Amino acid sequence: MEKKKVTALDVARLAGVSQPTVSRVFGSETNVTEKKRRLVLDAAEKLGYQPNAIARGLITNKTQMIGIVMRNVQNPFYPEVLEKFYAKLTKKGYHLLFISSENNQIEEPEIRQLIEYHVEGVIITDALLSSSAEERFIQNDIAVVLFNRYISDANYNAVYCDNFLAGYQIGEYLVEKGHKNLAFISGPPNTSTTVDRKSGFAKALIEGGISDFYTEEGNYTYEGGYQAALRLMNKHKNIDGIFCGNDITAFGAMDAIRSKGLSIPEDISIIGFDDIKMSNWSSYSLTTWKQPVDQMVESTVDVLITHINNDCETPKVNSLKGELIERDTVRDRTK
Repeated sequence: MEKKKVTALDVARLAGVSQPTVSRVFGSETNVTEKKRRLVLDAAEKLGYQPNAIARGLITNKTQMIGIVMRNVQNPFYPEVLEKFYAKLTKKGYHLLFISSENNQIEEPEIRQLIEYHVEGVIITDALLSSSAEERFIQNDIAVVLFNRYISDANYNAVYCDNFLAGYQIGEYLVEKGHKNLAFISGPPNTSTTVDRKSGFAKALIEGGISDFYTEEGNYTYEGGYQAALRLMNKHKNIDGIFCGNDITAFGAMDAIRSKGLSIPEDISIIGFDDIKMSNWSSYSLTTWKQPVDQMVESTVDVLITHINNDCETPKVNSLKGELIERDTVRDRTK
């Protein structure tokens, strides 16, 4: 015989209160006396009652659900980020709805799914947000924050690493180490991360007396980095340093260089970006730019919750600084 599911009405009868009182207690409302709250909680524990969060959310219009959209989940940087978001949001009482986007731009089925689940906010990591998608979210009173990117001249909340400064300091560092023939393996060219990292890198090189550098697109993937490095070495035999758009790209580039019988950093120096956990593995020991991920996640959650609570009417854009982590993939050519 199937066991009957315990309902709020069962809890109300045992506690000697009304069913709306039970709903108010589990809805975290404060207009319930401490005596009644304790009666309800004791009865719920005795009966093994667990409120239906989705049903409660539909009634109160507060689902405590946050959507997070990620595209490039093959990049270890984003699973690490997802883990941090989960820990932070769970601690604040929110539930996470994860969507793995298959395309560069968030698509209609993904937007519809977020709306159907009545999410209160959305964090978009490496997928592009169209104006039509933004309008749909606004119409449904869903707060949105872009993570690790921003869109110029747009009214979006955004939290990101100062990629221009990072690119600049990476270029400055390589110039100081005596490199003359440099290259940049980029991500998708239409993203703020790629544009800013490349622009900062170019500015530092020009100031260091290097008027030009080679560029290949790596799409922020291992295979993209591997093939881009092969193209660079085949076309330009004099390359002595490569700045890679992210760490996974750098790993691909490093393996491509080694496949040609060359050594790192003796023949070619490599710098990555992100400082994912694999960067510290002995097989890579990658010099890289560390994004302030903990601070970025905390800032993103704070901005999102502030807008969910309607405590801020204008978009917030927070740019945070990272730092260079020196390991074993850059040669000092001045010695």
